[in-house]
Amino acid sequence: MDLWSLISLQITLFILMMVGALLKKTGVIGAEGKKTLSDLCIKVVIPCNIFKSFLIDFTPDILKTCGLLLVSAVILQAVCLLLNRFIYNGQEQRRKKVLQYCTIVPMSGFLGNPIAEGIYSSVGVLYTSIFLIPMRIIMWSVGTSYFVAGEKADPKKVLKNVLTHPALVAIYLGLICMVTGFRPPAVILKPIQYLGNCNTALTMIIVGTILADVPLLSIFGKATIGFSALRLVLLPAAAFGLGMLLGLDNVSHGVSVLMTGMPAGATAAILAARYESDAEFATKCVVLSTLISMVTLPLWAHIVG
Repeated sequence: MDLWSLISLQITLFILMMVGALLKKTGVIGAEGKKTLSDLCIKVVIPCNIFKSFLIDFTPDILKTCGLLLVSAVILQAVCLLLNRFIYNGQEQRRKKVLQYCTIVPMSGFLGNPIAEGIYSSVGVLYTSIFLIPMRIIMWSVGTSYFVAGEKADPKKVLKNVLTHPALVAIYLGLICMVTGFRPPAVILKPIQYLGNCNTALTMIIVGTILADVPLLSIFGKATIGFSALRLVLLPAAAFGLGMLLGLDNVSHGVSVLMTGMPAGATAAILAARYESDAEFATKCVVLSTLISMVTLPLWAHIVG
């Protein structure tokens, strides 16, 4: 995909976001509706999109690439956790929690599949699903613990959340189908494919409803700009270098860089509100990094090649 095609893809996604923002502003989608759409996307549409990405011919090269992607993802999560121990110590406590969470949890769970599928087709979604496994584990354990002051994550609860997360269940089932060559009958497979094909439009509409809740001029600040530079420039640069060291192929290298360079996860604002942290600041981090990523993601894709 050339640079113009990438820009065209970003423009398409931006238009879909604006549709979501317009629906939110006009009251077609309310707060409850946004939550319902988010649940539908996370629990049904994204898992279907992931599952259908595994329905490709299995080769040893794919297995090797998935293994290298997992190694890369684990290392990058370890780097983020290490950074969280000291780079935000000067921040007010409520903001510190938000920044720590946003550093380890990008919006890859929402934006990852549309971007990967638009650039790399189904194999991109497959690699993205594998790459995001460590992030999902950290999200449900360390990530949640940032907001729950004085409490440690319950190992049993973490294990349950990880093992039963719809996206991860889709990975388990998809791996079985890919390795064994089994394919569900058409009467089952077709609905899965149709639901999975809704992913891009529904995801971007949900992101648009998030953007609509914040006045744009209020999102610019020293903390939000600094975080965006880390999230969108420095971390993907680290992923780029690590991918070179590990010898990732072009597609897997691109997936690792783009997934690492995603904006802050939208769940940051939800958790911040639930645990009486700075929900407004969390939303600003999400909105600003999302808007800037419209520029940085095509650039990173072009750099990776």
